[in-house]
Amino acid sequence: MENATSARERAQPKKVHVIGCGAIAREILAICEANKLQHIELNCLPAIWHNTPEKIVPGLREAIGRARADGFERIFIAYADCGTGGLLDRLCEEEGVERIPGPHCYSFFAGNADFAARWDDDLTAFFLTDFLARQFEAFVIEPLGLDRHPELRDMYFGHYRKLVYLSQVEDPALQEKARHAAEYLGLDYEYRYTGYGDLNRALVEA
Repeated sequence: MENATSARERAQPKKVHVIGCGAIAREILAICEANKLQHIELNCLPAIWHNTPEKIVPGLREAIGRARADGFERIFIAYADCGTGGLLDRLCEEEGVERIPGPHCYSFFAGNADFAARWDDDLTAFFLTDFLARQFEAFVIEPLGLDRHPELRDMYFGHYRKLVYLSQVEDPALQEKARHAAEYLGLDYEYRYTGYGDLNRALVEA
């Protein structure tokens, strides 16, 4: 008869090493806590790669190699395509791992089906998530040089008509930050509460 420790170990889910974008770390941890996903171990890559997608695939390849060297058999990629132009899917196929479905975090937070259904209406939308509402200056204003050259605003954002804030938590302070961002960019403001969208299901099923 197997001992109690062996039975308990067999009943527990196998550890999953999640390699994710630092821009969604807070949301991943919240989902893990809410769903009691103690079997997930999270490793986040730099959030600033949101602005430099050419760094994502090489960074993930290295992180996957380290995770395998540490003995992890199950690895899940907490990125959508995120501007890699299909290179992330190629990496996933080569490495035998899965990723969050969708083209980017705006889509999977909104729900990929809902995001696609709204595409015609959102063609001229600039999107924010909770992370980008918090980090608007560091991830939008400063990288584009708008703090030094505000006259560039219309060159970068002249083809947008509205700013859509896709919120993961209903936080009045973040809504105010997003509204201020819309005013700064000269765009109409639209608020949509999405929760964690498809990210929740992807992590639960990882």
